Amino acid sequence: MKPGKILVASAWPYVNNLPHLGTILHFLSADVVARYYRLKGEDVVMVSGSDEHGTPTEVEAVRQGIQPKQLTDKNHAKIVELLKKWGFSFNNYTRTENPVHKEFVQEHLMKIYNNGYIFTQETEMLFCEKCNRFLPDRYVEGKCPYCGYERARGDQCEDCGRLLETTLLLEPYCAICNGKPVIKRTTHWYFDLPKLSEQLGKYVENNKQLPGNARNFSLNLIKEGLKPRAVTRDVSWGIQAPFPGAEDKRIYVWIEAVLGYVSATIEHFRNINELEKWKEYWFDKKTKTLYFIGKDNIPFHTIILPALLIASGEDYNLPWNVSTTEFLQFKGEKASKSQKLGIFMDEALQLYPADYWRYFLMSTRPETKDTNFSWEIFIEKVNADLNDTFGNFIHRTLTFINTQFNGQIPEPKALDAEAQQILTTVKEKVATIAQEIEACKLQSAANNVISLSRTGNQYLNEKEPWNLIKKDREQAANILYVAAQIVKALAIVSAPFIPFAAEEIWKTLNLSGSVHEQKWDEALKPLPPNHKIAKPKPLFKKIDANEQEVDEMLAKAREKLAKTTSDPASRP
Repeated sequence: MKPGKILVASAWPYVNNLPHLGTILHFLSADVVARYYRLKGEDVVMVSGSDEHGTPTEVEAVRQGIQPKQLTDKNHAKIVELLKKWGFSFNNYTRTENPVHKEFVQEHLMKIYNNGYIFTQETEMLFCEKCNRFLPDRYVEGKCPYCGYERARGDQCEDCGRLLETTLLLEPYCAICNGKPVIKRTTHWYFDLPKLSEQLGKYVENNKQLPGNARNFSLNLIKEGLKPRAVTRDVSWGIQAPFPGAEDKRIYVWIEAVLGYVSATIEHFRNINELEKWKEYWFDKKTKTLYFIGKDNIPFHTIILPALLIASGEDYNLPWNVSTTEFLQFKGEKASKSQKLGIFMDEALQLYPADYWRYFLMSTRPETKDTNFSWEIFIEKVNADLNDTFGNFIHRTLTFINTQFNGQIPEPKALDAEAQQILTTVKEKVATIAQEIEACKLQSAANNVISLSRTGNQYLNEKEPWNLIKKDREQAANILYVAAQIVKALAIVSAPFIPFAAEEIWKTLNLSGSVHEQKWDEALKPLPPNHKIAKPKPLFKKIDANEQEVDEMLAKAREKLAKTTSDPASRP
């Protein structure tokens, strides 16, 4: 069967700081799904990038007294380096300063402009007289007019998720100097979203892949009545607006950033000299496009991105699925780069290996409600699941084969009904994990990987081959043969979640190539009898620390990282 095409995308993080674990959730969700589909033999392209433009970055640069480009150059380079250490498998992790992105955005917006979906309007905007600047988006904060949240920002309320305009905020203040702004008039270019309401409603209503929270939230916004969205901003940092008369304007970052999924795909295929192949991922109706985001980004991916694609007049693939997570909170509050609240991607790796974090984040993925980060749960997940269950089963199986069977997979003799049932259970669990990944139920899929290793542990504990081998070597061989098949299956099904450990298992099994180059069905192909394996090493180490001790370790890691950066004030 001809492979299908899958475009996997994760939300572009602002690079006013390094991403925290809440942002890593989106990268990781995308990575797990992309790795899985590659194992299934599909043609996968996974893209994202650093969102350099817009007010979050400009505000942070102003605070540090440097140019925005200086800040984004530094942070983007750090992120690219850290993505490799986290094991992310992006085909293209790019940046909004890339010329390909800038060119595509300007050309695409001009198509929309020429199609009559962009108009100009004089409007009232907040202006800080002390800073002598207009205050778009993150330059202004205040009270949300809908839910009363005290720290709502000028573009969106982080608490209720509503899209905002700065003039809607109650008790607004300048995010730079805390001064009270005044209202001034200025001209901006607007995207006529109301013109597209009917088409967007049909898209959301008919897209059965969309999760309930994304569909309901989007339909409610459309029902309430979409409002024109500003395309331009009075800022100096960003992509110059291409419209006639807009030479002193910059493109609104969220109009620009969502178009980055297209430009990143174009750039990827330019990089490998297949200039036209990007169109197969954006216009071929057999292609599935999957987006992984936080719930606060829903309207940008279910309304604004589809609207921008439709308004171009070209038959783009609209998002096939938008998998959203609830918030990963820290001390009861949403993680925030701008407020420096949370654990950041560099700090995490100072403490523990990437696989520990990858498994923890997926096995506790906040799919139905906000969750609060807990060192207690992190330690439990690593110690009980990874070390005592998954790692212990693999190590004891392969060690026993090394010591009792000369490092060779035992040759089975007439497997009994219980052994056959175990192999059937393995087949069922491998199928379940696949189904759950395809349904984006990644928390359950991660926990079922551990469940498969738990099945192996229970089988060994019940059969006690270490005792049986003294009186019935043939039966002990059967048991270890079955256990070895579970180990091989675990190497494949764990690869999307804990790629470093999976590769180590594959090498210890002495199998050719990389585990990440295999096919998913390989999980159920038996290891041949007498196949020679290597001597195993422990895959994980128990965390021998309590919550207070780990908190102290985190504080030391932050202190160490602060000494190695040129702007210690930017660290939490």
